[in-house]
Amino acid sequence: MKAGRNVSAGAAAACLLVPLLVLVVLKTDCTPQITRHVAAPRSKLSCNFSSERMDICAMEGDVRMHGKSATVYVVAASDDSYRPVNGTVPIGPYPRKWEIPTMEMVREITIRSGATDTVIPPQCTATHDVPAVVFSTGGYSRNFYHAMTDIIIPLYNTAREYDGRVQLVATDYSREWVSKYRHVLAVLSVYPVIDFDADDAVHCFPSVHVGIESHEELGINPALSRNGYTMMDFRDFLRSAYSLKRSRMTPASRSSRPRPRLVIMLRRHSRAITNEAEAITAASEVGFEVVAAGPEAVRDMAQFAEVVNSCDVMVGVHGAGLANMLFLPHNGTVVQIIPWGEMKWPCWHEFGRPVPDMGLRYVEYEAMAEETTLKEVYPRDHAVFTDPLSIHKQGFHMVWSIFLDGQNVTLDIHRFRGLMHQIYQSVTIT
Repeated sequence: MKAGRNVSAGAAAACLLVPLLVLVVLKTDCTPQITRHVAAPRSKLSCNFSSERMDICAMEGDVRMHGKSATVYVVAASDDSYRPVNGTVPIGPYPRKWEIPTMEMVREITIRSGATDTVIPPQCTATHDVPAVVFSTGGYSRNFYHAMTDIIIPLYNTAREYDGRVQLVATDYSREWVSKYRHVLAVLSVYPVIDFDADDAVHCFPSVHVGIESHEELGINPALSRNGYTMMDFRDFLRSAYSLKRSRMTPASRSSRPRPRLVIMLRRHSRAITNEAEAITAASEVGFEVVAAGPEAVRDMAQFAEVVNSCDVMVGVHGAGLANMLFLPHNGTVVQIIPWGEMKWPCWHEFGRPVPDMGLRYVEYEAMAEETTLKEVYPRDHAVFTDPLSIHKQGFHMVWSIFLDGQNVTLDIHRFRGLMHQIYQSVTIT
């Protein structure tokens, strides 16, 4: 009987549970604590096309990236998201959008917002809990000036705020470039850079930036920077990345050692100093310890950054090598030798204008007609000498072929020595 009572009790309990289970399954009004509908999280896409330098799109929520197809999917975009025509946005993640031939060398990324009948976002195969920043190592990235202006400075401007907790993703991936700038990349992100072009995984991120924030040549505009970064901040960042010792140049004594150090950037194929030995001697005679830096010296970035940081003055003819001024200590001096051909303004724009924001001093040495090797190619009554601006009006290709790629400089050593003496006086004390 006891066992029978237990069976009867169990049966009764089962009978009571059945309607309860039915109520739960049917989610009737008898169970108000159970939510009838749970809204899926909504993603958001916002884009900025107003800059003349770059386009940027930022996404958050359910964001999926497939590298081999160069596609970023924004799943279930919210109503207040940017709504692109046909649901797609093409972005070249390299900040020189006004230069059409340059941008043609950059792999375009397609952002798709929302699913359609023909395009369904793929499922995640790798999920991340940090944001991603997508950029390109294409364009002119092999040129040091452009590597800094077009990639490293904008990348700092975009990714530094995450304090290393960000995934960098590179299209037009260059293993050589990533290796060369590994010290900087390792501080910006604790994760290896993803080769977007070769990656067949579907990476899912909580947020993604496609494109990087660029303001000007070799510079940052604090008013435009989302975090108010400055070029002084960036140079401090570089000094930390390369473990550079000198933060500031202090005047040396003229009566004792060590002497102030001057690094002279030597070019080989164009805009070379044909009498470089005499120029080095002149700088040494006025009191500098001179470091001659040819193309072979700059191959090891970390080592050359230390060399530049140990110097007080940098001298060089207009060219990418002058961008190494970024490693000079604060209060250092940059001397730009401007080649012949009404090149003063473009040379100043690229290397003179950014200098004050870096906490450096800028000096120019402008080559005269007697100091250019163009006199061996053109007669003195040619427009190259009588009207250089008429050459400029024919287009950049003419400026490049004649005044940039087509000449070397033979310094007036007497005039150059005088300038070196003035600079020596400014970086030393009695």
